[in-house]
Amino acid sequence: MDRDTVLVLANPAEPQLRKLEQLPKETSIAVGLTPEAFERLAPDADVIFSWAFSRELLRHVVTISPRVRWVHARSAGVDNLLSPELVSSPATLTNGSGVFSGSLAEFVIGAILYFGKDFRRLVRSQMAGVWDPFEGVVEISGQTVGIVGYGDIGRAVATRARALGMRVLGMTRRGPLLYHIDPLVDQVFGPDERIRMIEQCDYLVVAAPLTPQTRAMIGEAEFAAMKSTAVVINVGRGPVIHEAAMVRALSERRIKGAALDVFDQEPLPQGHPFYLLDNVLLSPHCTDHTATWLDDAMDFFLANYERFRSGQPLLNVVDKTQGY
Repeated sequence: MDRDTVLVLANPAEPQLRKLEQLPKETSIAVGLTPEAFERLAPDADVIFSWAFSRELLRHVVTISPRVRWVHARSAGVDNLLSPELVSSPATLTNGSGVFSGSLAEFVIGAILYFGKDFRRLVRSQMAGVWDPFEGVVEISGQTVGIVGYGDIGRAVATRARALGMRVLGMTRRGPLLYHIDPLVDQVFGPDERIRMIEQCDYLVVAAPLTPQTRAMIGEAEFAAMKSTAVVINVGRGPVIHEAAMVRALSERRIKGAALDVFDQEPLPQGHPFYLLDNVLLSPHCTDHTATWLDDAMDFFLANYERFRSGQPLLNVVDKTQGY
C-alpha cells in the first residue's frame, strides 16, 4: 500500500489532532504553524489539511509541495484561503461544508423567534422588575423567509423553517432549474431577481459564500426593497452585505432588525454601531461552536481521507475559480 504524506497546518497542541492517530500507520505526518515545520516532508506531500486559518502559510506550503493532490480546509468558507497559488494548483480542494449547517440553521430559527416574539423586550422588562404586557407579537407560521445562497446551510434553514409553517424562498447563482423541484422551497430566484424575492420576505437569511460576485450583494437597493418589518440574518460572510447600508437601514428604523454572526472586520471593533443598536442581535462568529464542532470537523476530514485512500470521489469539492 502506498505511503501517504500529510501536512497539517495547526498548533500541535490542538487536542483534536490526537484523532490523526487513526490514519494508517505508514502515513507520514508533519504538523506546525511555520513554514519550517513542513520543509522536510513537503516535496513528497500528498495531502494538506488546513486546520488553522492562515492564508499566507497555506500559500507557502502549497508552493513547496509540488506533488500535493488534495487540500482540505476545516471551514466551510474558503475565501480567506484562496491564494493564486492554491487556485492554480492541480490539487483538489475540499471544505467543511455541511459539518456546521445544523447549528447555524438553529441560530437562524432562534433569531426569527427572538424578533418575532420580542425576546429583547421580555428580558429587559424582567431585568427591570416590570410587569409589561404588550400586543404585536408575530405568529411565525405563514411568514416568509428568503435565503440568499441556497446551499447546504440554506437547506438546513429551510427544513427547520418548514417545520414552523413558514413559506420558503431561495436564491441560487443559477436560479430556478427547469427539471428540479425542491419540496422545501416554494420558489427559486436567480441573482438578477433578488429584489423581487426580497420584497416578499419577512426574514432574509444570507448564507452565500464571499466571491467577487456576492461582495456587497445586499446593499442600498436591497434594503430599500425590504419591508419595514423585515429582519436580516447573516450566517454566511460579512462582506456579502454592504455594512454601511445596513447600519443606515437599522439606525433609521427602515427595517425591524438584524441578527449577525459575521462581520466585515472580526473581532468587531470597540465602538462599532452594531454594539449600540437595540435592534441588532450580535453573535461573535460562534453560532456553530457546539460542544463537538471541532471533533466533528476532524471526523469529516478522516472520513474524506478514507475516500481519498480508496480512490472514491471526495466530498465537498470546491470550484476554486468560483470560490465555493
